[in-house]
Amino acid sequence: MIESIKTLMNDKTADDSLAIALFSEIMTSDQLIRAQLTKALPKGMELSHFSVLNHLAHQGVERSPAQLARLFSVTKGAMTNTLNRLEMAGYVHIRPDWDDARKKKVALSVAGRNARDQAVRAVEPVFDEVIKHMGVDKIKATLPILRELRAALS
Repeated sequence: MIESIKTLMNDKTADDSLAIALFSEIMTSDQLIRAQLTKALPKGMELSHFSVLNHLAHQGVERSPAQLARLFSVTKGAMTNTLNRLEMAGYVHIRPDWDDARKKKVALSVAGRNARDQAVRAVEPVFDEVIKHMGVDKIKATLPILRELRAALS
């Protein structure tokens, strides 16, 4: 009995260490990715700006500020700040929601699509270097695992 408790405790310690190692690697990778992308982005564009522009470009539909805040796991205030900056730059159009005047809708402008495309070209060397270092097959094998992790955390 005592031996099984020791084994169970050792397994739990091993599981905890494994989880800590996993999250530590992910958080460190996140910091490195953010630093490299921020450095590569065109002058004046922040990573949060690029993320919103990229999302709107891929989705091709309007979103509310609240939807964007939830999607990016930020406060409504933080998203409002980002959207205000994007609107001042002419990258997004913000209009009232015709169905509910209390809400707004955000759409990508032509200038926003161009800025997003320019940013993609600016960060492509970062992506290319990672692909070159890791290889396409490893990246393809890693993506389902990362997607499953994201789903488990959602």
